[in-house]
Amino acid sequence: MSLTLPMARTQKNKATAHHLGLLKARGSGGGTGEGFDVAKTGDARVGFVGFPSVGKSTLLSNLAGVYSEVAASRVHHSNLVPGVIRYKGAKIQLLDLPGIIEGAKDGKGRGRQVIAVARTCNLILIVLDVLKPLLHKKLIEHELEGFGIRLNKQPPNIGFKKKDKGGINFTATCAQSELDAETVKSILAEYKIHNADITLRSDSTADDLIDVVEGNRVYIPCIYVLNKIDQISIEELDIIYKVPHTVPISAHHRWNFDDLLERMWDYLRLVRIYTKPKGQLPDYTSPVVLPNERTSVEDFCMKIHKNLIKEFKYALVWGSSVKHNPQKVGKDHVMEDEDVIQLVKK
Repeated sequence: MSLTLPMARTQKNKATAHHLGLLKARGSGGGTGEGFDVAKTGDARVGFVGFPSVGKSTLLSNLAGVYSEVAASRVHHSNLVPGVIRYKGAKIQLLDLPGIIEGAKDGKGRGRQVIAVARTCNLILIVLDVLKPLLHKKLIEHELEGFGIRLNKQPPNIGFKKKDKGGINFTATCAQSELDAETVKSILAEYKIHNADITLRSDSTADDLIDVVEGNRVYIPCIYVLNKIDQISIEELDIIYKVPHTVPISAHHRWNFDDLLERMWDYLRLVRIYTKPKGQLPDYTSPVVLPNERTSVEDFCMKIHKNLIKEFKYALVWGSSVKHNPQKVGKDHVMEDEDVIQLVKK
């Protein structure tokens, strides 16, 4: 019996993997999950998570169908990438993350590889059925949390530095409701850390400290998409609208898609920079899109081509990041959304 089981399981894994269209030529190892990657294209990546039959695929195909660059894009991709949409000049890659089920973080199903892809997303959309949202929400959050993904949270404001000697040096710059020197010591002892500097700059919990010590957490914004609102009353809809991070939609009827896209745009916090060739008008059709935390002139140059910065002399910038238009700036100048830039080479 024990001989046949693993064999059957590998066969089954291969079959399911094949069914998902995720096995590339090299990834022939049954459950190893090789080849389960998606090339990161576009300016941002949005992952859709949800139980089967909540209308996730309808939502994706309708979104990709309405706003897609290439309507026929579904033919070329594996099941994971339904499409790339263009919104406010940015290319946003939509990923369907299949099979995040109970026990994914323990390696059941192909959940682990899926969650590994989820960790690289800039935004996660959890698709829920409006008639039974809370149970699903809890289960999915639990799975993602277990994989080190923190939704709609900021990284804890804790300074942590390992040392070679000197014991645990504990400082708190504000009142702590949960942690004290002893608790911190015992948590660190669990990780066999006996020499470190710990600075608590905000009221932190034990979980926050563990997140910082383990250091493999990713902080991703998240929107809860409540689908099938055609099945509830207006009064219920009003209540849903008051829940934070939530957008009610109907994927089937394509209701409220514009609200969803607007909310996605807010959470992605992308910055659009328009280029202006010398002596011409700015090109407003195809902005260079940068993530919110990296918007200096140097980042802009690196996004276009890495050799550009070598030839860079200075830049002229128009927009809200400068005091007068145009302003001559160096490579460290930080730009804001919808600035216009003209590069001057050596």
